[in-house]
Amino acid sequence: MEDLGTPVLDNHLHLDPEHGRGLDAVRDFVRLGGTHLLVVNKPSWLLGVEPDAGADFRPVFETTLDVVDAANEILPGRAWPVLGVHPGLVSRLVDDRGYAPDEAGELMRAGLDCAAEFVRDGDALALKSGRPHYDVPDAVWDASNEVMRHAFALGADLDCAVQLHTEASEDLTEVAAWAEERGLPGHRVVKHYAGGTLAGPTPSVMSEKERLSAAADAGDPFLMETDFVDDPDRPGAVLGPKTVPRRVRWLLEEGYEAAVENAHVETPERVYGIDTRATLSR
Repeated sequence: MEDLGTPVLDNHLHLDPEHGRGLDAVRDFVRLGGTHLLVVNKPSWLLGVEPDAGADFRPVFETTLDVVDAANEILPGRAWPVLGVHPGLVSRLVDDRGYAPDEAGELMRAGLDCAAEFVRDGDALALKSGRPHYDVPDAVWDASNEVMRHAFALGADLDCAVQLHTEASEDLTEVAAWAEERGLPGHRVVKHYAGGTLAGPTPSVMSEKERLSAAADAGDPFLMETDFVDDPDRPGAVLGPKTVPRRVRWLLEEGYEAAVENAHVETPERVYGIDTRATLSR
């Protein structure tokens, strides 16, 4: 196992031990120097769940908790679950299953309420929500924004961060303001799949060298991720589980020690309240 001399956190990836690489992906991450993971539940439909009620999401969340428990037996640090409802579900509900947009939004909010129970019980670290990253009718867009606002209200109530899947943007100050209005500090909103700079939420930067250089040079709080999808039908999709440790090594070689401390120690504490140094066990 390589030791990079620092905690190494992948802030957003998926693990699917039944259909994908599962714990083998965790082992690859660890061999290259990875220490900590935030594991986001896969979209419900990819686990065969087509929900009609909030409780229908529970098996999706429990699957994530189980794989996190198994990952914690492998990691030199630890993993935490991030649970929620993928914003793309709205299109499946409206386009494929005949839901009205407001009905789809109601079901997705109920799914978030179910996820919130796991956070409230201390079994999950944060929530996941967002809005479609593709063009949708105005009614679907409005319903999606209401779902996201509900996630912010839950985050404020639970004192937890909310990860977002949204359209590509360098300015989401309006979204951060919506969170603030509901009592959730804007820096505790995390834009998954972010570029190197972002106004508003905390960026979770895709671990490509150009994006990371921009984030490191900016000096603002940021996180690093792969969005590893763990889907054997999409083997080249997004980035693999070895990427974050490799990019940390590259950042250190380029003299970006402060950026590594920022992304893997300071910002995780600021956003999630986790101590990546104290949770290193070996």
